[in-house]
Amino acid sequence: QVQLAESGGGLVQAGGSLRLSCAASGSIFSISPMGWYRQAPGKQRELVATITSGGSTNYGDSVKGRFTISRDNDKNTVALQMNSLKPDDTAVYYCYCNAKRLVKLKFENLEVWGQGTLVTVSS
Repeated sequence: QVQLAESGGGLVQAGGSLRLSCAASGSIFSISPMGWYRQAPGKQRELVATITSGGSTNYGDSVKGRFTISRDNDKNTVALQMNSLKPDDTAVYYCYCNAKRLVKLKFENLEVWGQGTLVTVSS
């Protein structure tokens, strides 16, 4: 099994910053990509940012220039630095990864989601 543990959510005023962290644990051969999605009340889950093991990043249009994703491949962790936060950024943020495991001499890919951490931005 592979598990994701998130931390760093909370309440912040508009214009402020927060940093989310996520650590993967379990029987992991490699992880790529790893990243964050979010879901606001009444809305569909949307991409925030992802990063591959090689460092290639992909950002949702609404966060480009404000959020920065980074990862530590050795520790299987990913972080999201969120600056210039807006009330529209209020959502539950979910860590995500696509993990490759070696099971009975065969590789298998596993999509894993964290339980989510709430980010609330007040106006």
